[in-house]
Parts: sequence; C-alpha cells; structure tokens
Amino acid sequence: MPSPLLDATAPDLDLIEDIARATMADLPPAFKVLAANVALTVMDFAPEDLLAEIGIADPFELTGLYTGIPMTEKSTMDQATAPDTIWLFRRPILDEWCMRGTVTLQQMVAHVTVHELAHHFGWSDDDIATIDKWWEYD
Repeated sequence: MPSPLLDATAPDLDLIEDIARATMADLPPAFKVLAANVALTVMDFAPEDLLAEIGIADPFELTGLYTGIPMTEKSTMDQATAPDTIWLFRRPILDEWCMRGTVTLQQMVAHVTVHELAHHFGWSDDDIATIDKWWEYD
C-alpha cells in the first residue's frame, strides 16, 4: 500500500502567502487596517545582495524580514522611496518548521508574519505575546 507521504508535495509560495495574508486578516481591527498598507513578498530565499547587506551568510538563517520605516519612527515629512514590505522566505520557514516538529505550518508562518509586523508597528514583546502565542507551541 503506497504511503500518503509519497503523494505529498511541499507547500508552495502561494500557500505560504495565503497563510500570511490570513494571519494579517485575523489581527485585531486597528492593526488589520494598518497591516493592509504593508506589502507582502514571498520568495524561496532572500536575494544574495540582501543577505550580504544584513551580514547573513547562510540563506537558511533568515525566515522573514521587514523593510521600511517602523510606524514609531515615521514622520509626516518622510518621503517613501519604497513601500513597507514583509518578506517571507519559504525554504528557511519550511526548514525551521521541520526541525521544530511541534508546530503546524500555519503556526510557523503566522509566527514569522507577526514577528515581521512587530518591526513595522514597533510592538513590544508584551504586545506580540497578546497576538502570537508562540511560546505555547514549544
């Protein structure tokens, strides 16, 4: 009898994006509206030039990244040169998900998404803990 795992396919970029967007849609109303202004990009790995810029040699070490100016640092005088963006990197997310073995893919992607949103909103650890119950999964 064939194993159902033999017919399984790895979660693709679209699934990671769908989970991240669902996470953003489930935020408390005040944050959901503000999160809608943040672009979301899902790639297999961070581009090499980006990794070099932030000093990371191993692309598996970066599951997500926020680029932009955090809301707590923005001024009405700021001229945006690029949209605030959350970057999610599928292969490192899948690698960490497999290594943990104690969380669902939805929990893993939600955790990375909320962590990157925290950079955008300037949230404290207490703020993050009210939304992302990550410690409950370890």
